[in-house]
Amino acid sequence: MHTKLKNKISIALLFSFWTLSFITGTSANAQAVLSDDGNSVEASEGEIDAFAASLDSLVHLWQTNTSTTAMVIDTIPNDLASTRDKTADSVYIQRLKDIMTPFKLTFNSHVKSYINLYTQKRREQVERMLGLSEYYFPIFEQALDAHGLPMELKYLPVIESALNPRAFSRAGASGLWQFMYYTGKRYGLTVNSYVDERRDPYKSTEAAVQHLSDLYDIYQDWQLVIAAYNCGPGNVNRAIRRSGKRDFWEIFYLLPRETRGYVPAFIAATYTFEYHEEHDLSPTPAHLPSATDTVSISHPLHFSQVSDMLDIPVEILRHLNPQYRRDVIPAQKESMPLRLAFRKSTAFASIEDSIYQHQREKYFPNNRLVAEPGSRNPRAASPPPGKEAIYYTVQSGDVVGLIADWFDVYTSDLRYWNNIRRNIIRVGEKLVIYVDKEKADHYRQIASQKSGQSASSQITEATEDGEYIYHTVGQGDSIWSIAKQYPDVSDSDILRLNNIRNAQKIKPGQKIKIKPKS
Repeated sequence: MHTKLKNKISIALLFSFWTLSFITGTSANAQAVLSDDGNSVEASEGEIDAFAASLDSLVHLWQTNTSTTAMVIDTIPNDLASTRDKTADSVYIQRLKDIMTPFKLTFNSHVKSYINLYTQKRREQVERMLGLSEYYFPIFEQALDAHGLPMELKYLPVIESALNPRAFSRAGASGLWQFMYYTGKRYGLTVNSYVDERRDPYKSTEAAVQHLSDLYDIYQDWQLVIAAYNCGPGNVNRAIRRSGKRDFWEIFYLLPRETRGYVPAFIAATYTFEYHEEHDLSPTPAHLPSATDTVSISHPLHFSQVSDMLDIPVEILRHLNPQYRRDVIPAQKESMPLRLAFRKSTAFASIEDSIYQHQREKYFPNNRLVAEPGSRNPRAASPPPGKEAIYYTVQSGDVVGLIADWFDVYTSDLRYWNNIRRNIIRVGEKLVIYVDKEKADHYRQIASQKSGQSASSQITEATEDGEYIYHTVGQGDSIWSIAKQYPDVSDSDILRLNNIRNAQKIKPGQKIKIKPKS
């Protein structure tokens, strides 16, 4: 059969299979809307800032060292970091050419903006991802090699999730590879109240490899494959139809805004990981076991039972088994895997019966699963080692990131402890927060102060037109969260009154003028 005819038939057969993904896409940016603006390949400042904020959030969600909550901070400030590296464009171009890969590693100002982000402005986050890659990349490489796909695809989870298996986007994408719900189900990933296999490093990687293979069958071009992975084949196909071109840079302006930065970010991530030593970037140890094994669990089992009997911190069990959403392995009708360090898997086998029986009635009363679906706080019974629980009642205007900052905890941990999805919290809701035991009294005082802080954090000033309120921007504040604190005041009111064009540009300490409506 003629090659062109075969390709047409293949695309026709795959059309119905891709119908849903045309709409939903795969990853966190799947619901983006087509945009035609822009006349330059130069990355916009707002686009880079948004990507950088996302990178900050994703990396800080992942706490790998359970013995301490402190993170190593790069001692070089961001404004000075840009002066430490003056690599010439010609060097970037030559280095990209030297990478042996089937990808077209284009270099332009857009790609350079993301290289600068990784190698200069977000060095700490990159070093943490380099450390995590030592655990996750072998998993990716084995699956890619088995399917004959380019090894460089292992860098996709770097820009998708910052190598955080528990990453969850506002659009509903989950896991290292950021699968949307229906895309994950289509590739055989189980998602229910207790298990989310989109977060399983092994099963999600297998699904991602299959998905990428299917996309390559359609486009035969890896830059288009990566773009389609991000925004869905529907958006890419529409851009191809409108332009008559089948090259990423030719259809650049017809793609969703997020996808325009996605391929350049992938090229930059590939460059950064391949040449991190040239930029004096060193991996931060992830403290994850180098050798692991799985044991088969035949009855419901709680992480705390395993933790108590094998002396393994619960947080380590969560890191190794992120697919279990409620610290419970719901093995009832069929056996389910539990991944442990190799040495601990041997110990498990020797006392398996004792582990199942340990405090059985506490975790599975009447032999029923604990943490029924819909419970708001199923994890409060298993505090991390060295921590003590305090409680904070949500006030008007509070946001998850701000609360986490007050109590020096990671946003991901706060969400995890309280089963918070999509950062939705409600006024009056009581949140459990695990803090260092030595500082518990200090944080209780903070919780008490924050409960009545709103009046004291404002400065009022009379004007000829009436009384304005001057709100001092706090760490983690946004225009939206500020507006929520004042009755009948919208974020657009604040933007207009203060002549603010970019809502992302407000800074802590800045005074925002508010005019409450009578």
